[in-house]
Amino acid sequence: MNTRAFTLALVIAGFAVLMVNTYVSDYKNRIIEDYGELVAVVVAKEDIKEFELIDDQKVKIISVPKDFVAPGSFKTMKEVENTIATVPILKNEQITKPRITYPGANTGLSREVSAGKRAFAITVNESQAVGKLIKPGDRVDLLIGIDFADGRKDMQKVITLLQDVRVLSTGMSVSNNLPVIGMKVAKQVRQMKLNTYSNYSSVTLELDPFQVQKMVHIINFSQFQPYLSLRNVNDSEELRIEGTKLNDILSTDADRLEARKFFLEKYKNEN
Repeated sequence: MNTRAFTLALVIAGFAVLMVNTYVSDYKNRIIEDYGELVAVVVAKEDIKEFELIDDQKVKIISVPKDFVAPGSFKTMKEVENTIATVPILKNEQITKPRITYPGANTGLSREVSAGKRAFAITVNESQAVGKLIKPGDRVDLLIGIDFADGRKDMQKVITLLQDVRVLSTGMSVSNNLPVIGMKVAKQVRQMKLNTYSNYSSVTLELDPFQVQKMVHIINFSQFQPYLSLRNVNDSEELRIEGTKLNDILSTDADRLEARKFFLEKYKNEN
């Protein structure tokens, strides 16, 4: 065996390892200098579905530069153990506070109300609330019937009173919380079909104080019940919509003329 050649090979290999380690160390130092120290964060080990229970089998801890840490991230797996995903979370995506919630009793509605806003609840049935498919966090318009002519059918109208209103809760189901109603066992949580929760008879809206006054007036003095129409959460455009009367529903001039004659004769005789 050529001892000299073997020794030379070891020296070259050692030098190569040293160079690689030096390069890696320099590269790591440059990353830390540019983006901050490495910080531990909890990420999804696999794709996590909406309303899926999170345990230590679904998450892992990795190190990322401080500048790449998402707001509201977690550092330990214990912090996210037995929580529930409120939205789908992709593999290797950081787990953050807005994306999870804790099963159990409601923590209250007041923290969900934006500054300067008020929570206001209305009673609804299935037809008023889009088949009860409305969920906390959705955006809705509110429509109401108006009768300022003491029952004259031709003068009654429907108006869009409020537009792009945030839904704070449906029944006891609060935005950023779950309608677990005291259930804490993972199996029970899975069986609740949380994304189709419809066991409610009221919807709580986030309004400004002036809108609240309008709603109290409507509820106390109008004989008509309000209706909610569901809108895309990314659609914040508010339209200028005129009220709809019976005359606006009739499709032809002949029908509108017939209705006008009918009501003129009807209310003429009554007067």
